[in-house]
Amino acid sequence: MTIRYVLDGLTKYLREAKIASARLEAEMLLAHALGVDRLDLYLHPEHALTEEQYQRVRALARQRVQGEPLQYLLGSVPFYNVELKLSPAVLIPRPETEELVDRIVKDFRAPPSRVLDLGTGSGAIAIALAKTWPQSRIVAIDVSEEALALARQNALANGVQIEFVRSDWYSALTDSFDLIVSNPPYVRSSALDHAQREVQREPRRALDGGPDGLEAITRIIRDSVHFLTPYGRLYVEIDTDQGERVRQLLLATEVFSRADILQDSSGRVRFARAMRSA
Repeated sequence: MTIRYVLDGLTKYLREAKIASARLEAEMLLAHALGVDRLDLYLHPEHALTEEQYQRVRALARQRVQGEPLQYLLGSVPFYNVELKLSPAVLIPRPETEELVDRIVKDFRAPPSRVLDLGTGSGAIAIALAKTWPQSRIVAIDVSEEALALARQNALANGVQIEFVRSDWYSALTDSFDLIVSNPPYVRSSALDHAQREVQREPRRALDGGPDGLEAITRIIRDSVHFLTPYGRLYVEIDTDQGERVRQLLLATEVFSRADILQDSSGRVRFARAMRSA
């Protein structure tokens, strides 16, 4: 069977399973199975697959139709200025989180000396910032040993130096930081029970923010006052309907001289930003 034949059949199979962007996903899965670039599929459409390659493609396609996220099947994903390995132990980085990194980089005229990434997962935010600010000291924490192991691999693969610490939020920390950033669990528990199959394959503790989605965010904001330097900044990714409540949480600390709720590129509330007073 040729690349052309398999690609057409795979596209039809995914389309019948109601997979969005079936052709694109078929190209990505086939290229991954063959170990080539997507362009090569069209440069050599009459190339014949070996039986082993064909069975590999079939296995990937079955997993995808059963709801396995494409990013887990491919094993990696581009994020901002880096490439990250992925596994079901970590959340799949979203474009909104890339926007968060970009906003932080643009907000800082000079790189902050000390940066803390809370709940690092794959290491996405910490590694992207370390690539941008190689002179900054960056600490990344997570409660999951599996996540930290993967994040360490990603940092090594991207050639950056990061201090990884196993910690339940701030519990293992003693230092203070000029920047604290987090993409925490912020989805309501009840909403996850009805989420898409792909979302339900991701680690629940990286998504579940409790009954109101604010459990982790509340703790991050409340305790940040003990770990931010004077004029230090806090950035948190939030859900689209949490803006006003998060702003009130920030103001309730009585230490932030500035608290902003920001929108993403599609115009939806997505980020909170605050600056500690002196």
